[in-house]
Amino acid sequence: MFDYTILAAAAFFAGMLNTVAGGRTFLTFPALVYTGVPPVAANATSAVAVFPGYLGGALGFRQEIAAFDRMRLLKIVAFTAIGGLAGSLLLLVSSNEAFSVVVPFLLAAATLAFAFGPRIQAWASRRRDGKPEGAVGTLPVSIYGGYFNGGLGIVLLALFSLWGMRDLNAMNGLKNALSFVLSGISVATFAAAGIVAWPQAVLMMVAATIGGYAGAPVARALPASVVRTIVIAVGASMSALFFWRAFI
Repeated sequence: MFDYTILAAAAFFAGMLNTVAGGRTFLTFPALVYTGVPPVAANATSAVAVFPGYLGGALGFRQEIAAFDRMRLLKIVAFTAIGGLAGSLLLLVSSNEAFSVVVPFLLAAATLAFAFGPRIQAWASRRRDGKPEGAVGTLPVSIYGGYFNGGLGIVLLALFSLWGMRDLNAMNGLKNALSFVLSGISVATFAAAGIVAWPQAVLMMVAATIGGYAGAPVARALPASVVRTIVIAVGASMSALFFWRAFI
């Protein structure tokens, strides 16, 4: 019961954080590992737990998504699905020991991506070249998302800037659509492989949904800088904890 309380609380605050600023992986994944779920299964279960949020985001931006050229969108989605499947399969062949070594670096990378997200996007915008979307950028980002997912939104927005996109609403719509496709592939792969801890996943999905709803008034009340600082502090703390677990 104590473990389930920890998971529900982590998912609730993760849903709240994601509504306000993002960064839910910093809470869901460590909570699962803390309650005894093996690292690879914890990552898969965390992906399942946050999946409904991507569907909600995609539906919220359905007008922006529908405005994309259909063939262009299908091409991007195809590369995203291929990369997501590759990343998910890569996780399946990773041992818990190997994944435990990689996780601290992934968490640290996701934290840095979140912390320097605006600068990364600004840098990408200055270097936008308007080239057609292709596999060169989409596949590596999608493989990363299928393997771990943390900080994926920031990386996708930077990638879109490199493509020459400027409309933030269109960028957010595409980000949510690709995140939904990628996560759907990952969830199906992990479920078929039987590595999802379903009781924990279902509990966390419900708690994260409630937390996401509760996060709306918090988002209106708190300055964005305060929320970002909290998320970065949580990400840095979790990264340090997993570095300690893996190497000390």
